[in-house]
Amino acid sequence: MKQVLFIILAMVFAVSAEATDVGVSVSVGQPGFYGRIDIGNFPRPEVIYPTPVVVAHVPAGVQAPPPIYLNVPPGHAKHWSKHCHQYNACGRPVYFVKNQWYDHVYVPEYQARHGHSDGGHGDDHGGKHNDKSNHGEGHGGGHGKK
Repeated sequence: MKQVLFIILAMVFAVSAEATDVGVSVSVGQPGFYGRIDIGNFPRPEVIYPTPVVVAHVPAGVQAPPPIYLNVPPGHAKHWSKHCHQYNACGRPVYFVKNQWYDHVYVPEYQARHGHSDGGHGDDHGGKHNDKSNHGEGHGGGHGKK
C-alpha cells in the first residue's frame, strides 16, 4: 500500500513540475523582449541616460569595448550593478534604450526588415530570464516573458 501511495505521489509531483515549466518565449524584434539589440542603421535610439553606464571601469591602458544598447525592464537601468551580470555586460559601456522607443520604433522597423510581422514566438534565444548566456553577443538572448 505504501508503495502505491509513493508511486501516486511521484506521478503528481512529476506532473506539477512539468506544469510549472510553461513559458512564453519572446525574441528580439518583438514587444516585451529585454536584452541586447543591434542598432546598426536603425533610427537613432532614444536612451535613458545621455552617456553610457559602466559598472566596473576598464583599467588604465586597456581600451574599453564599444558601447552596447540594451532594452531592460524598468528598474534594471537604475540599479545596473545588480543586473549587469544577467546581460553579460558588467564592465561594458551600456546605453539603455527607452522601452517606448523599442516597442514603437525598433520593433516595427526590425519586423519590416526581417519579415517578422506576425509577432509570433521565434526561437532566437528567447524568454525573459531563461537565457542568460547570450546577452552581449548580439543574438537577442534574453529576457522575454515568462
